[in-house]
Amino acid sequence: MVISNGQPASVIWDYDRVELIADGVVHAIGVSLGVVGAIVIVVVAANSAHAANMPSIVIYTVGLLSMLGFSAAYNTWPISQAKWVLRRFDHSAIYVMIAGTYTAFIGSMKGDFVSIGLLIGVWLTAVVGATLKLLLPGRFDRLAVFLYLILGWSGVVVYEPVAAALPNLSIWLLVAGGALYSAGIVFHGWQSLRFQNAIWHGFVVVARMLSLFGHSLLCGLRASLIPCGQNIGLRLLSLRSRI
Repeated sequence: MVISNGQPASVIWDYDRVELIADGVVHAIGVSLGVVGAIVIVVVAANSAHAANMPSIVIYTVGLLSMLGFSAAYNTWPISQAKWVLRRFDHSAIYVMIAGTYTAFIGSMKGDFVSIGLLIGVWLTAVVGATLKLLLPGRFDRLAVFLYLILGWSGVVVYEPVAAALPNLSIWLLVAGGALYSAGIVFHGWQSLRFQNAIWHGFVVVARMLSLFGHSLLCGLRASLIPCGQNIGLRLLSLRSRI
């Protein structure tokens, strides 16, 4: 159900000027860090042993920037019919971002049944969720939050193959990001709290930056450490042979 200007009846938008400015600053920081981070991760991946995974990295960065960009546009746009259209894309982009995150990590795993099955399941859920948000705005909002959480934590069911394929630090950064995002949902629903929207989006930005750093490590650090470790090992063996 919507009201005259297209605003979903379930949506309450009652923030004062200071709250809006604070939320705008959070979004400006998030978008800036996202753009810089996306450029860095693409450049690092292109110049590392993970260049073959570039398509999955691009999907991830597109999902990340879409989420940050649509969120900034929706939350800073003046109240009008266009704002509520942006809200649809904002909420839909969250599904794309989560699915893109898994796409990048799964791209570094072996193409076995488990990883392919997880990737298909994640994207099917994301498509269903995004479609509901685009076509039925303001409805199933609680279901959408539930799907966000289920989708975000779906990797737990295949922890062993994921842990075997990814660096420990990347995994922990991804988990930390998911934990922050999940904790931030408390503020998302705390409508009576002043600066609630800015606090919630602060959690989201930090969570996404942790995930981005985890992807950067996956693409660059491991690629640089392995050759480095091999060279050190060869030098030690050479030294021992001389002794």
